[in-house]
Amino acid sequence: MINFILPGLLAVAAGAGVVLQQALNANLRSALNSAAWAGFASFAVGFVCMALLALASRDPLPAAGVAARIPWWAWTGGLFGAIFIGLAIVLVPLLGAATFIALLVAGQMLASVAFDHFGWLGLAQRPIDLPRLAGVAFLIGGVILIRR
Repeated sequence: MINFILPGLLAVAAGAGVVLQQALNANLRSALNSAAWAGFASFAVGFVCMALLALASRDPLPAAGVAARIPWWAWTGGLFGAIFIGLAIVLVPLLGAATFIALLVAGQMLASVAFDHFGWLGLAQRPIDLPRLAGVAFLIGGVILIRR
Protein backbone atom coordinates (compact mmCIF):
# COMPACT_ATOMS: atom_id res chain seq x y z
CA MET A 1 0.00 0.00 0.00
CA ILE A 2 2.83 2.41 0.86
CA ASN A 3 4.41 1.78 -2.55
CA PHE A 4 1.18 3.06 -4.08
CA ILE A 5 0.70 6.25 -2.05
CA LEU A 6 3.43 8.47 -3.51
CA PRO A 7 2.95 7.32 -7.11
CA GLY A 8 -0.81 7.65 -6.64
CA LEU A 9 -0.49 11.19 -5.30
CA LEU A 10 1.84 12.11 -8.15
CA ALA A 11 -0.67 10.73 -10.68
CA VAL A 12 -3.44 12.80 -9.08
CA ALA A 13 -1.19 15.87 -9.23
CA ALA A 14 -0.46 15.13 -12.90
CA GLY A 15 -4.21 14.94 -13.54
CA ALA A 16 -4.73 18.30 -11.86
CA GLY A 17 -1.84 19.62 -13.95
CA VAL A 18 -3.65 18.58 -17.14
CA VAL A 19 -6.65 20.69 -16.14
CA LEU A 20 -4.41 23.63 -15.26
CA GLN A 21 -2.51 23.26 -18.54
CA GLN A 22 -5.71 23.31 -20.58
CA ALA A 23 -7.10 26.34 -18.77
CA LEU A 24 -3.81 28.20 -19.27
CA ASN A 25 -3.69 27.21 -22.95
CA ALA A 26 -7.29 28.34 -23.47
CA ASN A 27 -6.42 31.71 -21.92
CA LEU A 28 -3.35 31.93 -24.14
CA ARG A 29 -5.53 31.20 -27.16
CA SER A 30 -7.80 34.12 -26.25
CA ALA A 31 -4.87 36.46 -25.66
CA LEU A 32 -3.11 35.49 -28.91
CA ASN A 33 -6.35 35.10 -30.86
CA SER A 34 -4.94 31.87 -32.31
CA ALA A 35 -5.25 28.24 -31.28
CA ALA A 36 -2.25 27.34 -33.45
CA TRP A 37 0.07 29.92 -31.87
CA ALA A 38 -1.15 29.04 -28.39
CA GLY A 39 -0.30 25.39 -29.08
CA PHE A 40 3.06 26.38 -30.52
CA ALA A 41 3.85 28.44 -27.42
CA SER A 42 2.84 25.54 -25.16
CA PHE A 43 5.14 23.15 -27.02
CA ALA A 44 7.98 25.68 -27.15
CA VAL A 45 7.92 26.11 -23.36
CA GLY A 46 7.66 22.32 -22.96
CA PHE A 47 10.61 21.84 -25.33
CA VAL A 48 12.78 24.21 -23.30
CA CYS A 49 11.77 22.51 -20.03
CA MET A 50 12.56 19.03 -21.39
CA ALA A 51 15.91 20.25 -22.77
CA LEU A 52 16.79 21.66 -19.34
CA LEU A 53 15.77 18.38 -17.69
CA ALA A 54 17.93 16.39 -20.13
CA LEU A 55 20.88 18.68 -19.45
CA ALA A 56 20.37 18.63 -15.68
CA SER A 57 20.08 14.82 -15.60
CA ARG A 58 23.27 14.53 -17.67
CA ASP A 59 21.75 11.83 -19.83
CA PRO A 60 24.02 11.12 -22.80
CA LEU A 61 22.73 12.10 -26.22
CA PRO A 62 21.47 8.95 -27.97
CA ALA A 63 23.63 7.76 -30.84
CA ALA A 64 22.34 8.28 -34.37
CA GLY A 65 22.54 4.53 -34.98
CA VAL A 66 20.20 3.87 -32.06
CA ALA A 67 17.73 6.47 -33.32
CA ALA A 68 17.81 4.93 -36.81
CA ARG A 69 16.82 1.49 -35.46
CA ILE A 70 13.70 2.77 -33.69
CA PRO A 71 10.51 2.01 -35.67
CA TRP A 72 8.92 5.01 -37.39
CA TRP A 73 5.73 4.81 -35.33
CA ALA A 74 7.66 5.15 -32.05
CA TRP A 75 8.38 8.78 -33.04
CA THR A 76 4.70 9.75 -33.34
CA GLY A 77 4.06 10.42 -29.63
CA GLY A 78 4.67 14.13 -30.19
CA LEU A 79 2.11 14.13 -33.00
CA PHE A 80 -0.54 12.79 -30.63
CA GLY A 81 0.54 15.33 -28.02
CA ALA A 82 0.06 18.11 -30.57
CA ILE A 83 -3.37 16.77 -31.54
CA PHE A 84 -4.34 16.62 -27.86
CA ILE A 85 -3.13 20.16 -27.13
CA GLY A 86 -4.75 21.56 -30.28
CA LEU A 87 -8.10 19.93 -29.56
CA ALA A 88 -7.99 20.91 -25.90
CA ILE A 89 -7.29 24.55 -26.74
CA VAL A 90 -10.40 24.62 -28.94
CA LEU A 91 -12.69 22.32 -26.92
CA VAL A 92 -12.14 23.44 -23.30
CA PRO A 93 -13.79 26.84 -23.89
CA LEU A 94 -16.66 25.13 -25.76
CA LEU A 95 -17.32 22.21 -23.41
CA GLY A 96 -15.93 23.45 -20.10
CA ALA A 97 -13.00 21.95 -18.24
CA ALA A 98 -15.00 19.28 -16.36
CA THR A 99 -16.79 17.92 -19.43
CA PHE A 100 -13.63 17.98 -21.54
CA ILE A 101 -11.60 16.14 -18.90
CA ALA A 102 -14.43 13.65 -18.26
CA LEU A 103 -14.62 12.86 -21.98
CA LEU A 104 -10.82 12.73 -22.16
CA VAL A 105 -10.64 10.23 -19.31
CA ALA A 106 -13.44 8.15 -20.87
CA GLY A 107 -11.51 8.01 -24.14
CA GLN A 108 -8.32 7.12 -22.29
CA MET A 109 -10.04 4.32 -20.38
CA LEU A 110 -11.69 2.85 -23.47
CA ALA A 111 -8.38 2.88 -25.34
CA SER A 112 -6.47 1.60 -22.29
CA VAL A 113 -8.76 -1.39 -21.86
CA ALA A 114 -8.38 -2.24 -25.56
CA PHE A 115 -4.57 -1.80 -25.47
CA ASP A 116 -4.34 -3.98 -22.36
CA HIS A 117 -6.67 -6.65 -23.73
CA PHE A 118 -4.80 -7.05 -27.02
CA GLY A 119 -1.32 -6.22 -25.72
CA TRP A 120 -0.84 -3.57 -28.38
CA LEU A 121 2.51 -1.78 -28.70
CA GLY A 122 4.25 -4.26 -26.43
CA LEU A 123 2.02 -3.82 -23.37
CA ALA A 124 1.40 -6.86 -21.19
CA GLN A 125 -1.92 -8.51 -22.04
CA ARG A 126 -4.61 -8.04 -19.41
CA PRO A 127 -7.90 -9.52 -20.57
CA ILE A 128 -11.12 -7.54 -20.36
CA ASP A 129 -13.19 -8.94 -17.53
CA LEU A 130 -16.46 -8.02 -15.83
CA PRO A 131 -14.94 -5.63 -13.24
CA ARG A 132 -13.10 -3.72 -15.98
CA LEU A 133 -16.24 -3.51 -18.11
CA ALA A 134 -18.21 -2.30 -15.09
CA GLY A 135 -15.55 0.34 -14.42
CA VAL A 136 -15.76 1.58 -18.02
CA ALA A 137 -19.57 1.66 -17.80
CA PHE A 138 -19.48 3.64 -14.55
CA LEU A 139 -16.94 6.00 -16.05
CA ILE A 140 -19.17 6.66 -19.06
CA GLY A 141 -22.08 7.16 -16.65
CA GLY A 142 -19.94 9.71 -14.79
CA VAL A 143 -19.26 11.55 -18.05
CA ILE A 144 -22.99 11.79 -18.70
CA LEU A 145 -23.62 13.11 -15.17
CA ILE A 146 -20.80 15.68 -15.33
CA ARG A 147 -21.98 16.97 -18.68
CA ARG A 148 -25.48 17.78 -17.40
